[in-house]
Amino acid sequence: MKPPIGPATRLCMSLAARPGTFGSRFHNHLYAALGLDYVYKAFTTTDLPGAITGIRALGIRGCAVSMPFKEDVIPLLDGLEASAAAIDSVNTIVNDDGTLLGHNTDYSAVRTLVEALDADRTAPFLLRGSGGMAKAVATALVDAGFTNGTIAARNRAKGAALADRLGLTHVADPAGLEAAMLVNVTPLGMTGADADALAFTPDQIAAASVVVDVVAKPVETPLLRAARDAGRTVVTGAAIAKLQALEQFVLYTGVTPGDEQVAAAEAFALAG
Repeated sequence: MKPPIGPATRLCMSLAARPGTFGSRFHNHLYAALGLDYVYKAFTTTDLPGAITGIRALGIRGCAVSMPFKEDVIPLLDGLEASAAAIDSVNTIVNDDGTLLGHNTDYSAVRTLVEALDADRTAPFLLRGSGGMAKAVATALVDAGFTNGTIAARNRAKGAALADRLGLTHVADPAGLEAAMLVNVTPLGMTGADADALAFTPDQIAAASVVVDVVAKPVETPLLRAARDAGRTVVTGAAIAKLQALEQFVLYTGVTPGDEQVAAAEAFALAG
């Protein structure tokens, strides 16, 4: 049984411009299932340096980092784990007695999922986005052997820099381009103002064999629905969210839950 909240309770948190419920529900469900004296709470902030100072000062054990803070948080930390350093993007902070280390569990989650695909590694992919999550996803694809790619990003400087670093091509607009794998790493299709937006055209979806959408809420984005209707293989944002959150959970607590416990936590998180 989970202990009642008290002075010994450890706090974990998330920082995002648009806080969601997945992380809070996933982590808190597992805390309860495993009887761990932890609490997880989602936050947003307009004072990122102040928020990071608070993590350190209050002994907050861990913090998930989402858009738009994944790159801006780096100079505020004490160090980076290898994948976060290579990508120059952080989605997880672990606090060890006041020392804040940045990790990137997005990278490992995406790499695990794309390495499991039965797909031609030499076929082209087209990725929309250029922010911190795009860095993690694009690097995971290249490291998994998908090296023939194009980064489509309206931010020409960031898009070109990401493409150059990975040996890929950059374009400002994906219109008219076709690829075997389509990857959406933008808010298009996310609950809110962009909920009805389709990240790629029906013609692009028809020409693809695999569609990846990092948006986790809603579970079925317009892009995923269109891809499923066209009979395409999909990698969902919910699958990415589960794997990266599970790695965060282990980093924060040192406890590895069982498969059934993870499945129950995922179902609970997606129902919220």
